[in-house]
Amino acid sequence: MNASAPAMPNSLWAATAPPPPPTTPLEGDARADVAVVGAGYTGLAAALHLAEAGIACTVLEAAEIGWGASGRNNGQVIPNLSRIDPDAIVKAVPRELGGAEKGEALVALIRDSASLVFDLIRKHGMQAEAVQNGWIQPAHRASRMKLAESRVRQWGSRGAPVRMVPREEMARLSGTGHWHGGWENRTGGRINPLGYARGLAAAALAAGAEIRTRSPVTRITREAGGWRLETPRGRLLAQRVIIATNAYTDAGIWPGLRRTVVPVRSYQMATSVLSDNIRKTILPEGHALSDTRGDLYFYRFDANGRLVTGGGLILPFGWEGRIRERIRARVARVFPQVGEFSFDYVWWGYVGGTQDRMPHVYELAPGVLAWTGCNGRGVALATALGQGLAKASAGIPVREIAAPVETRMQGIAGHEFRALGIAWQVAKNRLNDRRD
Repeated sequence: MNASAPAMPNSLWAATAPPPPPTTPLEGDARADVAVVGAGYTGLAAALHLAEAGIACTVLEAAEIGWGASGRNNGQVIPNLSRIDPDAIVKAVPRELGGAEKGEALVALIRDSASLVFDLIRKHGMQAEAVQNGWIQPAHRASRMKLAESRVRQWGSRGAPVRMVPREEMARLSGTGHWHGGWENRTGGRINPLGYARGLAAAALAAGAEIRTRSPVTRITREAGGWRLETPRGRLLAQRVIIATNAYTDAGIWPGLRRTVVPVRSYQMATSVLSDNIRKTILPEGHALSDTRGDLYFYRFDANGRLVTGGGLILPFGWEGRIRERIRARVARVFPQVGEFSFDYVWWGYVGGTQDRMPHVYELAPGVLAWTGCNGRGVALATALGQGLAKASAGIPVREIAAPVETRMQGIAGHEFRALGIAWQVAKNRLNDRRD
């Protein structure tokens, strides 16, 4: 991405979020204790934490604050991973990275991640349409209630405020009899995601951090005084570096890092404002909802009464017309009370996927940290990991942060054929969704 990078997409969030704080590109030579690459949730949460600790921090962003996934997602704040549950997370951490003890620490970080987001919003008075009324995951088949029971058991045994929701109550909470019951986590909720990103940026600036937009990092090199980050118009020398680009990682930023994550298109859309009578019949208590399908059904409202949803496509050709038609039929099937409606906004962004569905934190070199792999749970997870990376960059031994830290990147085999892999996975998800 270059200094003439495009502006924010024409999304609901770009139309309704408060304006960003003023920023300028990096010009000439500058210094910082910590350089952060990327002004999304991870980079901004890290910058805020560092600045509050009195550590000089500069964020370098290729485009604008929240330009990537942080400003384009659905805005659901969900304190779990999409495909892998606590017991499996604990088992996935190898002994050399801390084993079960480190795995449980990562689970605890995920468990508390949604509360961290809402606590930051409240503390700094961010205008982010924050509603922490809980997140529900309904079962799309009766057989998936066993999955809900397992998730309630695993998260509940680790202190999360979760509970089973029987079919009748799920119908009341969702506004439809489409699902078979499910489960709830009360710490979850929904936000205006771009408003949250801009709020984090404003808080970080107020605490003393610097944010330089339109400043794509083209090269990172080791020097005697630390690490030099080059942009088209400036150079930043820092003792430590946090790379927080996830699905938007350019090939040249660090050798091999881009191959650890697959950028997967996620399409988002928002209806016109629904009438109060209809609005009261859908998600009447303000929950965020995403179900147990692989080809996910997900819904929430914005502050003005638009139903915000979306979906995926096997192939992206003619994407706008096809996704409009597909999701219009889905909304009509799940919430027939909506009647005639239109989508005022349709947009898309990338989700960062990893082969094992786990987030991965890397120590790329002494003083250089990065992570990839939100796997569709980036709002809460990215915020929590941003604070963890900041702690490691502030002097806490890297092995003491909650997430396991790897020194060898886990590249994805066949990364150059990722488009075919994504198409196959979406098709496979749709097939599996029909099976018990």
